[in-house]
Amino acid sequence: MSSLLILLVIVGLAVVALMWGVGIYNGLIASRNAFKNAFAQIDVQLQRRFDLIPNLVETAKGYLTHERETLEAVIAARAAAVSGLAAAKADPGDAAAMAELAQSQGALNGALGRLMMVAEAYPDLKANQNMMQLSEELTSTENRVAFARQAFNDSVMAYNNRREVFPSNILAGMFNFQHAALLEIPADKAEVREAPKVQF
Repeated sequence: MSSLLILLVIVGLAVVALMWGVGIYNGLIASRNAFKNAFAQIDVQLQRRFDLIPNLVETAKGYLTHERETLEAVIAARAAAVSGLAAAKADPGDAAAMAELAQSQGALNGALGRLMMVAEAYPDLKANQNMMQLSEELTSTENRVAFARQAFNDSVMAYNNRREVFPSNILAGMFNFQHAALLEIPADKAEVREAPKVQF
């Protein structure tokens, strides 16, 4: 009778330990899925931004006939940013992918900023209704990108905290839950930290 009681206690403890481990594992999965979902929101906003840029360039093209280099720089920066986003989409949270995305977005911000500065010299372009509407939409999208990036970084931080605290770190190591990188804007890139000025 005593050995049966000991066996039941051991089985009970094993079941409790197993359920505890399953709870930790499921929490790690939920956290990882949360930051991937948050990145999907960044993707949506950046795609919206990328869709607006060709219309902005096309509208400006008729007015900026002597600024071909500026327009081409915006198109090239957009292509690089689309590529950076594709790399990040393939593995959200990967440090190299996040760095490439941040760099490409910074280059695009710089090119858009130069376009807006050049456009300031063309009063007819500034007064163009289509240009004003596109600029307003771009500004709105920039704000949405900033909010989505903050939500992503919050989700990544929650995931990283969950995978690094004891005892979750044991299961995280066993099941290869990798550290996720934030989408950070480099401190030395002031022009990247600011959304391009698009007021007309």
